[in-house]
Amino acid sequence: MAWSLRFHGVGNASAVELGSPMATIERDGAPWLAIDCGAEGLTAYLAHYGEAPRALFVTHVHMDHVAGFERLFVSDYFDAARRGKTKLYVPATVVPLLHRRVGDYPNVLAEGGANFWDAFQLVPVGDAFWHDGVRLEVFPVRHHWPETAYGLRLRGSLAWSGDTRPIPEMLAKHADAGELVAHDCALHGNPSHSGIDDLEREYPRALLERCILYHYAGVADGQALAARGHRVATPGEVVALAEPTAQQGLPA
Repeated sequence: MAWSLRFHGVGNASAVELGSPMATIERDGAPWLAIDCGAEGLTAYLAHYGEAPRALFVTHVHMDHVAGFERLFVSDYFDAARRGKTKLYVPATVVPLLHRRVGDYPNVLAEGGANFWDAFQLVPVGDAFWHDGVRLEVFPVRHHWPETAYGLRLRGSLAWSGDTRPIPEMLAKHADAGELVAHDCALHGNPSHSGIDDLEREYPRALLERCILYHYAGVADGQALAARGHRVATPGEVVALAEPTAQQGLPA
């Protein structure tokens, strides 16, 4: 069984040409679990797969990560075969934030008779959750405000940082099995995001060698990161993943 990670977008909120930061874990070339739902990211997802995601994990609710939800609602709600079946795995502390951000609008349809969440199967998650018989881990990251942003781990295969400052203590625990680490990194950091100087200062070389960087500010910045010897993700890139060693149970 082949696993891979497809980057739909790799830019920050202002880098429209790079697409909003969104990716999909694939199994045997088919979409398995999408990460976030930005506007440009969803457009790239639809262009590649030809249909909307059937399962998503939400890292946090800044708009470059959730702006595609209104479009996703429309596509799911008006499709009887999909309505209420798209799984949204959302960290429990993020659920009320996501509701206020994308779900709490009076009369989501002008005709009435519909709730935003009717279109989805909302699954609040804690430290871990099961998807399609595979256990994934969730861990808090350092982005903007405590308990508002989270990373994702598919043990032995992938650690996705989400938007974050450096988190050496979290990755020591949640990326200790040789995982590829997809990490937020720009040429220059700020109070909510990592810069390359931050990562080079706080991460050991062995960890940096497993990192692939995304959420940067533009093509030139990506080239500058690569010139410093780092692996940099590009829009549409597909990266092979190792076979997960995550605990497995019965498929849902």
